[in-house]
Amino acid sequence: MSGESVAGDEILDGTHSALCTHGYADLTMQDIADECDRSTALLHYHYDTKEDLLVAFLDHIIGEYEEKLATETDDPPERRLVTFLARFVYTPDEDRRQSFHLALLEMRSQGPFNERIRAELDRSDEVLRGTAAEVLRNGTEAGVFEQVDPDRTAALLVAALDGARTRQITLGDGQPEDTYTRAVVEELLSQVIEPILADGVELPPLDDVLAELSREETS
Repeated sequence: MSGESVAGDEILDGTHSALCTHGYADLTMQDIADECDRSTALLHYHYDTKEDLLVAFLDHIIGEYEEKLATETDDPPERRLVTFLARFVYTPDEDRRQSFHLALLEMRSQGPFNERIRAELDRSDEVLRGTAAEVLRNGTEAGVFEQVDPDRTAALLVAALDGARTRQITLGDGQPEDTYTRAVVEELLSQVIEPILADGVELPPLDDVLAELSREETS
């Protein structure tokens, strides 16, 4: 990997850390430079403005998510679907992850006013809904799920998951909402997914999938 590529990766990693620490609204190029131990001049060499850097960062994390999904395509459809849902679950002790999602929520609020950020948000939504629809479609063809409209069901799942994450971020802080993402995922599994399972098909335990994802993030 070239030195320029390494510097680019370090800047994106620093952006992630800076968003966790400072949030979106007060974030400066100096904050990002401090996090990745680089100069602001180097940041501006790669990105003319903070907006350029944040748009590149959104593109980067969406690409990383797509890569993770690509590694799961050989899993059985029922496991892929539980894994998809489980990725939205996080617990009160995951402070850094909550801070990061809060910063992303702040950034999302710019969607109506910033065409470039909105384009990345549209792409993210398409990836999420497209992935869920693909898993449902493949599972139906494989006889794992009963016949459903994959696109409408995927839209329902993503809307519920997105709403759960937003509620937990904004209404948590020691309240029951601290575990709201898990509660919603459990309801989706029991009320939406289990009723469409074909006879004899069982879902993998949510705790097992969450443990696997945790090991994946720490490896």
